[in-house]
Amino acid sequence: MNGAPSLPPEAGASVRRLFARDPGLWGGDRRTPELADRLGWLDAPARSRVLVPQLVALADEVRRDGVTRVVLLGMGGSSLAPEVFWRTFGGRAGWPALVVLDTTHPDAVAAVGDDPALITTLFLVSSKSGTTIETGSLCAYFWERTGGNARQFAAITDPGTPLERLGRERGFRRVFAGEPEVGGRFSALTAFGLVPAALIGIDIKALLDRSHAMVEACGNAVGARDNAAVRLGAALAGLAKAGRDKVTLVLSRKLRGLGPWIEQLLAESLGKDGKGLVPVDDEPLGPPTVYGEDRVFVAVTLEGDARHDTALNALEDAGHPVIRIGLREPLEVGAEFFRWELATAAAGVVLGVNPFDEPDVTRAKENTASLLGAWKKSKKLPEWPADAEENGLVLMTNSGKKPAGLSEGLQTFLGQAQAGDYIAIQAYLAPTADTWSRLQELRTLLRDRLKLATTVAFGPRYLHSTGQLHKGGRPNGVFIQLTGEDKEDMAIPGAGYGFSTLKAAQALGDLQALRDAGRRVVRVHMTGKQTHGVEQMIQVLQKTIKKK
Repeated sequence: MNGAPSLPPEAGASVRRLFARDPGLWGGDRRTPELADRLGWLDAPARSRVLVPQLVALADEVRRDGVTRVVLLGMGGSSLAPEVFWRTFGGRAGWPALVVLDTTHPDAVAAVGDDPALITTLFLVSSKSGTTIETGSLCAYFWERTGGNARQFAAITDPGTPLERLGRERGFRRVFAGEPEVGGRFSALTAFGLVPAALIGIDIKALLDRSHAMVEACGNAVGARDNAAVRLGAALAGLAKAGRDKVTLVLSRKLRGLGPWIEQLLAESLGKDGKGLVPVDDEPLGPPTVYGEDRVFVAVTLEGDARHDTALNALEDAGHPVIRIGLREPLEVGAEFFRWELATAAAGVVLGVNPFDEPDVTRAKENTASLLGAWKKSKKLPEWPADAEENGLVLMTNSGKKPAGLSEGLQTFLGQAQAGDYIAIQAYLAPTADTWSRLQELRTLLRDRLKLATTVAFGPRYLHSTGQLHKGGRPNGVFIQLTGEDKEDMAIPGAGYGFSTLKAAQALGDLQALRDAGRRVVRVHMTGKQTHGVEQMIQVLQKTIKKK
């Protein structure tokens, strides 16, 4: 691994303590539940082998029954590993397609429900807690949409959850048990990742074999200097402590699904107590001149892929640390799951944070629940006041100070950004390819003009991914929330509100949580077509922001 600093002398002892499941590594003891009971991922590749016959049987059964599409209803740790599998291996002839639905945007929900494949769809309802509001809402909607056809539903959840009871009572095709001692973002090599992987035709035994090989290569019998995962974690944490906390991911095209998974793992595990790493996923590579001195680049590439070599070499020559990880074949993504999980745990030791809790996520959830309660009474949400409007863009700062216009307001807001900050674009817009393309243009403009790292994510998906970092990490984020008009508000059965209202409450709830945490945040609302709105914003910022 190139670009890694030297290991601390205590690294070897830390590896032994980790595999002995000693929670004292992160400041706890065996009476600390979120530490002592969250280390089951260490041997998940071996334990999960017992699932292989069940998964093969289920995959054969759904194909015989004519299932052509699997729609996974889940958020965060329940959805990101399946998305890796689909983007890496998906589209095999004769096997179902996988659609990951991890949004409450009514357009996306309607697109799944209105597809002619609805009658040949298996809905996989995935939630560790069994109480995730987005997952429960989607399950209720599609249960009604399919006329309560239990054969079209299966569930993955921890034992004893409300979702497990629901699945048993309704007679779902299958109810798979998760492992309580494995946290959601560490669950890729448990049923949460493996069930959808098997349904799209992945060889689960081969995948687990590759994963177990990484476990053996990084076990407590391996010296710290030869331990690829510990070296990676120590490198990232050490560089972060030296000011290079923006972990910029560079991936082979076939491995791009790994980006959002790594993003959640690093952000939610390490972004707390005013510390953390800022994962930067899918930001287009630029010349060395557009980057500040807060970057480290991590390239995960398949053997023979030299597409990024020239750019990475230029960055390295300019003094930026570059860590290169090579994979011989796509099936090694299973091994990467374990490498990054162990690296994250090791980074937590160096940074002095507990990687297995998420203390700052609750506030946004509480805010959302309060707002939904208010909606049920008044059918209104307490929107932030408009400060300026221009060409279908409405600026909201909730600062009590009205700018002369939208351009001036954005210029003032972005003028707060300093070297070492990052800009997070949080888009509560329909998650379409066209919108993503325009958001990429927007982030690249901001990166090139301000020389700051940029992140882009759709809401409410990011609440289960980077939301912990945003509120619990270093206060170096500059947050731009983008919202738009929805065509309709599709009712959620039994909820008393619809998907559009839920999404709006989540956006407002997170705005308030960010403001309560002392973060710099602004909202831009788009009153017209969302792709046009993003284009308008790009045009405004092109005229407003000067190069630094």
